[in-house]
Amino acid sequence: MMQAVHRHLFFIRIRLTALMLLFFSIAVFCEAKPRVLVFSKASGFRHASIPKGQAAIIKLGKEHGFDVDTTESTGHFNKKALKQYAAVIFLNTTGDVLNAEQQSSFEKYIRAGGGYVGVHAATDTEYEWSWYGGLVGAYFDGHPAQQEAILHVVDRSNASTLHLPATWQRKDEWYNFKNIKQDLHVLMTIDEKSYTGGKNGDVHPMAWYHHYDGGRAWYTALGHTDASYTEENFLKHLLGGIWYAMGRNNKR
Repeated sequence: MMQAVHRHLFFIRIRLTALMLLFFSIAVFCEAKPRVLVFSKASGFRHASIPKGQAAIIKLGKEHGFDVDTTESTGHFNKKALKQYAAVIFLNTTGDVLNAEQQSSFEKYIRAGGGYVGVHAATDTEYEWSWYGGLVGAYFDGHPAQQEAILHVVDRSNASTLHLPATWQRKDEWYNFKNIKQDLHVLMTIDEKSYTGGKNGDVHPMAWYHHYDGGRAWYTALGHTDASYTEENFLKHLLGGIWYAMGRNNKR
């Protein structure tokens, strides 16, 4: 009799263990990966590299465990849609891209702890929306012809710069800036003596991040050229910025 009871209890334990493993497996399978929105609306100049940038970020997501939606429509800029994204990436946006209601929704998203990534022409966007100017950190103020220049990586502790050499020489379209905010944590500057057309002096920022109005913002002035989106150092730089904006450990 006791042997039968023990056998029965043994099979109950087996069934419970199997059920626990099943529930654990379902939970792991169903756990949603972080998702980012790549927004590339161009109301002004349209960068030819936008499709390359979109494809590159999709590839980064597949390789590093986050999902990517891409759009040039403003339909995602509402509370219901935005709340699904760990970060919103303004990829070479230009001009006035959001209406007042959409701007308000995006402000609320950032205030709720959302993340923002700005790439290159994101600073050539929304000049009349002062809140956005604070978020992105500066506004575009012209550029010379594309040429090689020397970048100085002044902070290599961030995920977006830790892999970079202290001095990085590359070709891109080098922006000048106006209305540069004072609270920026600058990651990278450009040496104006290494190229022609710089207007910001000895401290000419090219990449930065900061906490802003409850959220996280990261920006890089790099990323005009098609070649950027197959360049290993640039892609790691961009990936680190995405991790930062999503709120991941900045050493990852």
